[in-house]
Amino acid sequence: MAVPVAFFAVFFAYPVAAIVGRGLRADGVWQFGRFGEVLARPEIRDVLWFTLWQALASTALTLLVALPGAYVFARFDFPGKQVLRAVVTVPFVLPTVVVGTAFLALLGRGGLLDELWGVRLDTTVWAILLAHVFFNYAVVVRTVGGLWAQLDPRQEEAARVLGASRFTAWRRVTLPALAPAVAAAALMVFLFTFTSFGVVQILGGPGFSTLEVEIYRQTAQLLALPTAAVLTLVQFAAVGAILAVHAWTVRRRERALKLVDPAVTARRPHGTGQWTLLAGVLLSVLLLVLLPLAVLVERSLGGSGLAYYRALTSADANSGTFLVAPIEAIGNSLRYALVATLIALVVGGLAAAALTRRAGRLVRGFDALLMLPLGVSAVTVGFGFLITLDKPPLDLRTSWILVPLAQALVGVPFVVRTMLPVLRSVDARLREAAAVLGASPLRAWREVDLPLVRRALLVAAGFAFAVSLGEFGATVFIARPDNPTLPVAVARLLGRSGDLNYGQAMALSTILMLVCAVSLLLLERIRTDRSGEF
Repeated sequence: MAVPVAFFAVFFAYPVAAIVGRGLRADGVWQFGRFGEVLARPEIRDVLWFTLWQALASTALTLLVALPGAYVFARFDFPGKQVLRAVVTVPFVLPTVVVGTAFLALLGRGGLLDELWGVRLDTTVWAILLAHVFFNYAVVVRTVGGLWAQLDPRQEEAARVLGASRFTAWRRVTLPALAPAVAAAALMVFLFTFTSFGVVQILGGPGFSTLEVEIYRQTAQLLALPTAAVLTLVQFAAVGAILAVHAWTVRRRERALKLVDPAVTARRPHGTGQWTLLAGVLLSVLLLVLLPLAVLVERSLGGSGLAYYRALTSADANSGTFLVAPIEAIGNSLRYALVATLIALVVGGLAAAALTRRAGRLVRGFDALLMLPLGVSAVTVGFGFLITLDKPPLDLRTSWILVPLAQALVGVPFVVRTMLPVLRSVDARLREAAAVLGASPLRAWREVDLPLVRRALLVAAGFAFAVSLGEFGATVFIARPDNPTLPVAVARLLGRSGDLNYGQAMALSTILMLVCAVSLLLLERIRTDRSGEF
């Protein structure tokens, strides 16, 4: 536990505490009255209200659209199912900047809807809600569908034999078993939409602001650190409560159910109703998942072939935006993501191992600590890096390692949640037998644990790489102008007018999407249904 605790203390707790301290402390005295002053401002209350209701609306809409898909992937067996399962998961690993760019190409000025019917939905709440459904569709399908596939269908069939209607049997038998998984999925969707940043910033325009966007505005544009500190603590408290409820639902799900092999529950659709349901789910996937990605690729070509892609190789064409050619952002992002993945695997792997060897209140607190980066504003972390890691022995402000460190903070929770269930499934008696035969602890780990968890380790590495590649909130502060990452480069291009900048943003987003998609497809080839909690 020592290495993960030290890592989080230095690169997470210290920067966040420094930002909060600068905002709420003056002349050595804590100014807690600023909470009342900030929260009493009408514009801040509007931000809080919008953050809450858009997260609730996004969660409800995602459940409405994705639950039929979860049923189809759980109970139906049809050609191309595994490929389609991977396709619907692509949006979840895409950077939010790419998601916003894809929907801007579909719904924004000059987008597909604008060209066909003269309709624009950018700068409206509908664009934000649809993008959130696109991003979180896989969360519901994976979480609920994964459990649904392992529920014994004979229980519902027994209720039908005893006289229950189809709906009554589902309501009385299946729904109670699925309730913890549905609650866990809903809480995760709420968490991701409550802390939404890139999607709202690109699609919402100046009229809409979530807590994360407002923290960025108060920090980067207005330098109003007291307001940013108050909003950071409000978001931290809200997300902490969400994670606590999520942990409770996961523990309840793990204790309550006896599951069966998913291979025996999936059957080919039969009857008009089931084929209609399958067709409806495929149509929703086509419109909500494939169409935005296809429009993104089409806009990157721009009707002129590869002109926008060729422009990425020229620094002269982007002299007002970049110090280097935008194409260099690809190499920067790959290098940063690889280093961040290595850091996340070391820290997250040690943390997961510690969680499997110990129990008690201290370990539960340690587990909660590992999830905190998902709840604290990445903007606060990034700005905290700049004002804290600037003195010996940690004078890293001009070092390239600062970006991978920030990205690794986001990757560690994914590594832990992916590896923890597999590590817990390793029989401790195998290690004891190896020790009896003379193996040292290191050799026992290498000969016993590593072969059993190798696949989960590869899955964890893939998720850490994907989320590191797309990290934006913290990186936008600390990425140097001569070494931009892909998400930062896309945001800069979208922030400038002109068709060339727009086309290059689409081209870079397409490249980033393809890298993430390839990573995910590789994961699907090595992943099992039991490798990970997500």
